[in-house]
Amino acid sequence: MKNTFLVLILAIMIGGCATTYQRVGLTGGYSETQLGENVFQVSFRGNGYTSYQRTSDFSLLRSAEVALENGYNYFIIVDSEKYSKTGTYTTPTRSYTTGSAYDYGNYAYGSATTTTYGGQTYFISKPRAVNTIVCFKEKPDINGIVYNSEFVVKSIRTKYGIKD
Repeated sequence: MKNTFLVLILAIMIGGCATTYQRVGLTGGYSETQLGENVFQVSFRGNGYTSYQRTSDFSLLRSAEVALENGYNYFIIVDSEKYSKTGTYTTPTRSYTTGSAYDYGNYAYGSATTTTYGGQTYFISKPRAVNTIVCFKEKPDINGIVYNSEFVVKSIRTKYGIKD
């Protein structure tokens, strides 16, 4: 029981936080692929502690950063996917038996109790957000939402307290 408790505490300390805004790694993060001169696919992968809202915001933030890094002030989202990857984790099972025995003449009597711990299954949902964006140097005259890259970066970084 003591070892299980220590493993649980260690797991919480290592992975108990929502995915931070970072390049994709073991606990998630963002990545991008250039599909054309001004077309990019940007994704953000969260871990089991990351909300859908945070995942969506970080995908939008990275979209704005990619636009700026490539010299574009504006972008539109032409395709967006939001989904989650679901996994499971089952805790190890351990059993402990305690007993007592006594004798009475030529006979022996006893009792035993077995207690089992663990074996719980947890379902973990890891949200994902993918944006396909088209970038522009000047604000395009189109119907729909046109994002100002600088404004989006400033707004979302402020919301989550992300430093430059």
